[in-house]
Formats: sequence, C-alpha cells, structure tokens
Amino acid sequence: MIALIVVLIVIAILAIAVIALYNNLVQLRNRVDNAWSQIDVQLQRRLDLIPNLVETVKGYASHERGTFEAVTQARNAVMTAPTPEAKMEADNVLTGTLKSLFAVAEAYPDLKANTNFQQLQAELTNTEDKISYMRQSYNDTVLNYNNAIQTFPGNILAGMFNFTKRDGFDANAAAAGAPVVSFDQGNSEGVPPVNFAAAPLDPPQAPHLDSKE
Repeated sequence: MIALIVVLIVIAILAIAVIALYNNLVQLRNRVDNAWSQIDVQLQRRLDLIPNLVETVKGYASHERGTFEAVTQARNAVMTAPTPEAKMEADNVLTGTLKSLFAVAEAYPDLKANTNFQQLQAELTNTEDKISYMRQSYNDTVLNYNNAIQTFPGNILAGMFNFTKRDGFDANAAAAGAPVVSFDQGNSEGVPPVNFAAAPLDPPQAPHLDSKE
C-alpha cells in the first residue's frame, strides 16, 4: 500500500512537472510569435510609405522607369508573400530596389530639397529604426525559445508536441544593402546637411511559424 502511494506521488509530481514545462514552452513560443507580429506591423508601415515615395521621385525623374517598376514589383512581392519566409526573402529584394531609388534621388538636387520627399524619407528611416530594434528583441526571444526546446528536458517535450526551432535574423546579410540617402552640404538648393542613413535592415532567415497546439 505504501509503495503504491509512493508511486502515485511520483507520478503526480512528474505530471505537474511535465505540465509546467509544456506551458513554459507554449509561452516562449507565443512570445516569438508576438515579437514577429510586431515586426510585421512595421514592415507593413514601410510598404505603405513606398507608393508616395515612388510618386514623389517620379515627379522629378519620370524617365527612371526601370527603377520604379523594380520597386513596385518588389513591394507587391512582399505584400503577396504567402509565408513569413517568402515575405522576408521578398523584403530583402525590396531593400535593394530602394537603395537604387535613393541613388536616383541623389542625382536630382530639386528632388532632395522637396519637402514631401524629405518627410517621407524621415518617416521611412524612423520605421526602419523601429524594425532594427525589434529584430534584436526578436533574436533574443528566439534564442530563449530555442534554448528551451534544445536542452533537457525541454527537448523531449519539443519532439513530442512539435515545438520546432525558429530562425533569428542574420545580423550581417544585408547591411550593405540598406537604403542610404545623404543630403550633402552645399547642394544647389541650399538645403542643410541631413543624414538619412537608415538603420541596417538585417534581413533574416525568415522565422517559421509552426502551428499552435
């Protein structure tokens, strides 16, 4: 009888431990999903700014059709991407096309002095700063989650309940491709020097959002 009671107590303790561990893994995974959702909001904000930016540049450089088409196609690819992985891959391409668009702007002093262009660039830079900060937070959250599912005893439950590894953002993959505009001192419009260098958008290996239990 005593032996049976001991066995039942041990089973109860193990059950409580398993439940607590499972709940912890769920919470960590939900934090990853939440962090990604916040990034996605800012990515959408970035997409919303691009049409006005393109139209503003068109007003001064209408013959740069190839650049405008590339930006528009890249933006559409991000908007229609069916998965987070595809979205981030498309966003990497978009970052490169924006760099080309800003290079076009450098050749037009009147465009650089345009108030609407400056405002759009400032808003885009602010959005990219937020994305950069959120990406670091996301990487920290992913690291905590991955550590939990790859170490004992979490790895046992991870295999049983399909808690899969998430990928963080690559900190170096596209630092060179981030859009940068520098309004140099002494331009023909007398605009004071303003550095609109965007915080590096660190395109990731896109996170895999597995299904919830």
